[in-house]
Amino acid sequence: MYSTMSLFTCDRVLVPIDFSEVSWKSLEETLNFVPDSSHIYVLHVLSRLLPVEPGVIWQTVNDQTRMQSVVNLFEQRYPKSNHKNLHFEVKIGDPSAEIIDYAKNNPIDLIVIASHGYTGVTRFLLGSVTERVVRFAQCPVLVWR
Repeated sequence: MYSTMSLFTCDRVLVPIDFSEVSWKSLEETLNFVPDSSHIYVLHVLSRLLPVEPGVIWQTVNDQTRMQSVVNLFEQRYPKSNHKNLHFEVKIGDPSAEIIDYAKNNPIDLIVIASHGYTGVTRFLLGSVTERVVRFAQCPVLVWR
């Protein structure tokens, strides 16, 4: 990974995660390569809640509780005591749009994003966040498979 990432400026690296094993691996590799974790920005995007979802109807789930749960899960895996300078943020919306907007609004130099490698009908139905980020990001994108 060193030879690939050395081609890019790594002052501000964005690593979007979806809590899958491949996204954790992309974050681990980025942490191994970028010596100062204060240069790494980790982003998780939650989908919007629909008004007909049971948790919304029964008022047991809202955006704030969901975001806090994600922060807690992230901090279990990456405690602040070990990674105090690592930036972590949770957004709500369309994942590809939020990743692209985050990179643009926080002058990101490089996006390291995991790809699940879906093909065929699965890719057509689910869409490809990675593909849209590669296509529309205004900075280099390194795809981790």
